[in-house]
Amino acid sequence: MSNDPLIETPQKSSALSGTAGVSLAGRVYGVLLQRIITGGYLQGQRLPTEQALCEEFKVSRPVLREALLRLKQEGWIQSRQGSGSVVMKGPENHPLSFNRIGTLADIQRCFEFRCAFEPEGAAHAARRRDSDDLLRIRSALEKLREATRNHEHREDADFEFHLAIAQASNNHYFATALNALHDHVAVGMKLHGLAVSGPRSELVSVYEEHSAIHTAIVAGDAAGAAEAMLAHLNSSRGRLFEGHALALTKQDKGLRE
Repeated sequence: MSNDPLIETPQKSSALSGTAGVSLAGRVYGVLLQRIITGGYLQGQRLPTEQALCEEFKVSRPVLREALLRLKQEGWIQSRQGSGSVVMKGPENHPLSFNRIGTLADIQRCFEFRCAFEPEGAAHAARRRDSDDLLRIRSALEKLREATRNHEHREDADFEFHLAIAQASNNHYFATALNALHDHVAVGMKLHGLAVSGPRSELVSVYEEHSAIHTAIVAGDAAGAAEAMLAHLNSSRGRLFEGHALALTKQDKGLRE
């Protein structure tokens, strides 16, 4: 069992707490970009006002404007006098846009891809994380713990945990890839959440897998973090497919043990 039992009361924390300055602006940028590339904000649509965004993210105007400036420099938004910020590009313009999931095979392929890059990202996170990164990872883990105590699975907190680790790698390619996969990962997490709930709940095991990743990153154990991440992804895939992996060869479309 984990040394982090489900008996503590999680600290109250906003999604952006524990960050400051450039790191906090980068977090706001990431959330806004994610909304754009997943269709949350459509091309031609105005973003909420600066005041509304500052209130949502609980940040100052200088922090928000730094995030908006980055989006503007990359061509995602444009500032128009009297109209605020307008979205200029849609999901199809993202350099890592993917077609939507259409089959169970797509979900399995998504897991395969995540197994190829998330463990490496976790290893880099263990080597490079700072106090702000650890607070973000811990905040997401506490949400998962509270959900587990309530016999629930929170896909949003699950994705937040994995994204916080990708961001802690100090290599934006990991976070960019995961953000681009958001919709695909969300489908897998939703189905996985259904699979681990119910009479034979495995929610505690899922939480402990996340906790093991967090423990390794806190300890600066790169090899341990990579191993724990890979074990978690493989376990999630196994629970979802109940031990039966789809044969992904072009010749064989059936099921394989």
